[in-house]
Amino acid sequence: MSLKLLWFVSSQSNLGFLHHGNRSLPCPNLLFQHRAGKGKNQRWKPHFCSSRTHVPGSEGLRRSKVKVTVVSTMAATSSAGEIAMSSEEKVYNVVLKQAALVNKQLRSPRVDVVVPGDLSLLNEAYDRCGEICAEYAKTFYLGTLLMTPERRRAIWAIYVWCRRTDELVDGPNAPHITPTALDRWESRLEDLFNGRPFDMLDAALANTVNKFPVDIQPFKDMIEGMRMDLRKSRYKNFDELYLYCYYVAGTVGLMSVPVMGIAPESLASTESVYNAALALGIANQLTNILRDVGEDAQRGRIYLPQDELAQEGLSDEDIFSGKVTDKWRNFMKKQIKRARMLFHEAEKGIKELNVSSRWPVSASLMLYKQILDEIEANDYNNFTKRAYVSKAKKLIALPVAYVRSLVAPSTIRSSHRT
Repeated sequence: MSLKLLWFVSSQSNLGFLHHGNRSLPCPNLLFQHRAGKGKNQRWKPHFCSSRTHVPGSEGLRRSKVKVTVVSTMAATSSAGEIAMSSEEKVYNVVLKQAALVNKQLRSPRVDVVVPGDLSLLNEAYDRCGEICAEYAKTFYLGTLLMTPERRRAIWAIYVWCRRTDELVDGPNAPHITPTALDRWESRLEDLFNGRPFDMLDAALANTVNKFPVDIQPFKDMIEGMRMDLRKSRYKNFDELYLYCYYVAGTVGLMSVPVMGIAPESLASTESVYNAALALGIANQLTNILRDVGEDAQRGRIYLPQDELAQEGLSDEDIFSGKVTDKWRNFMKKQIKRARMLFHEAEKGIKELNVSSRWPVSASLMLYKQILDEIEANDYNNFTKRAYVSKAKKLIALPVAYVRSLVAPSTIRSSHRT
């Protein structure tokens, strides 16, 4: 398929659609096929497939200088007996890099220039991203409408890329996806960051990463999470599960913070905001896992720490049998407590965001916390009952989240903020 459309110029490079010819690239279900035509009749035809996604939207916050204390305290050991870097430490290094990038960008902002004749096509690409976000993340989409036009369009572009990536291993075509296909998707990501988007949706994200200090590493890490899903269906301990949760959801927070923005009056460190964003992403993913235990078991997957199951006298057989016992209730209480502590860590960062960005993040956090409440209300039966938040509760949560989003940022200066 030959793709040729929309060229626009930036301070970094020439951005445009590639002439891919017969080059084979993995195309998730949220792809656009070209339909013949010229001028205003040249359009893109969307093809969608609904499926459960591990990425509920774009969550953005930060992480504090003090590491989250509710995650794994285990450290991996090498064959030589030396202490290896834990998953927390690996992820923390990524956080430091992202925070440094934002601080650098604040000192030297990018200048974006768009060729006037191509502006309408770029706007169309962003609008399409907004339509997808509205269809698959309705509540979050409503929150983004309070953002500035530039910020909300950028968040839509990030959301769409995350959903397309998740669709590779969690959509209808997942059985046909191979590690090679994910390698191609990563190569396509690199082209995008180098100003060579493949299609209309890529173009929106290419423009976004040019405007904001968004680094490629969290995007690559999300693809690594998809690779992990192809080869791994058990997790020995929470240290392993923590890394997976970072890959598939914590990365979303790191992608989003540069777009959400930090309140000018905030005295919190950039690093602390990224830490809270990471905590929110991991808390959301843990909530997904706890909600979907039964569904995942039907696919032969158990996203729960094996050692912690064993401590409660539980095994894979107990998960597959789907019986709610006192042992299971005790196990679930501990898992829910961990997720809530991460949500609490995440809440600290919301007030530090740009005021126009707080509401969707606050709403997302509140609604995901309520899923945990519903699991408890179902007597911890997440084998045959799916915990969900009713429309009425969602409607109540939205104004509450809005009020909370008006809380002023920190007035105490923390370190590492320039």
